[in-house]
Amino acid sequence: MKVQKLPWAGARIESGGTAIAIDPLFHFPEKFGKPRETLPPLSAFGPVDAVFVTHHHDDHFDPRAIAEFYGTGIPVHLPAESVGIADVSPLSNVRGVARGETVGIGPLKVTASWSVDGVGDPQVSWVVSDGNRTVLHGGDTLWHGWWWRIAREHGPFDAVLLPVNGAVVQLPGLEPSGQPISLTPEQAVAAAKVMKAGRLVPIHWRTVHHPPVYRESPDIPGRLARALIAAEGLTLELLENGEWIEL
Repeated sequence: MKVQKLPWAGARIESGGTAIAIDPLFHFPEKFGKPRETLPPLSAFGPVDAVFVTHHHDDHFDPRAIAEFYGTGIPVHLPAESVGIADVSPLSNVRGVARGETVGIGPLKVTASWSVDGVGDPQVSWVVSDGNRTVLHGGDTLWHGWWWRIAREHGPFDAVLLPVNGAVVQLPGLEPSGQPISLTPEQAVAAAKVMKAGRLVPIHWRTVHHPPVYRESPDIPGRLARALIAAEGLTLELLENGEWIEL
């Protein structure tokens, strides 16, 4: 199994000649300001057989890019509560997936599992297995109490892809909380350790810092490195867009 880093929170996972993309993104939302890194076209990373989306926020669900680079008829899987969001998109093959449900794509089995969204919208994490290796993509989840159950039901994990930017936001219509709406570096390491992961692949960081609308936590690489000292057996994989690891 190969795991490739796509822009922002995206990933491409390949095994046995089959590939899927999770949260592929090309059109970054203008409300978050200009991205601090270039977002290459999704065609730069290779084709996929299906797309899985953790939640419908427009920095994770980019239907225009999915249609443009993968085709309007490609299978797209969303949390069941959000599937209607795609009705106004050019996509013609969108399916809702309930938590606990498994979708088969070639040798890959993709299961919707727990995740908690920072502003209360429907969100899932995706557990991907080819029978030999298992990875988890956590979207932009914040800290929650389901880690232990995920570990019992699906672990141990060869790799977990988790957000690390601990974003604090001020969004229109929402009273500011001052609290992170995604995992901090320390929480990501703790979650990876609880889930008995071999590798932590940070996602959902570096691309945007646009105060006061969207503030990224400072010194993320340093904090990850310091937190990792106490996480025996866990390897940190800081991937650039397009880089991949083989499990």
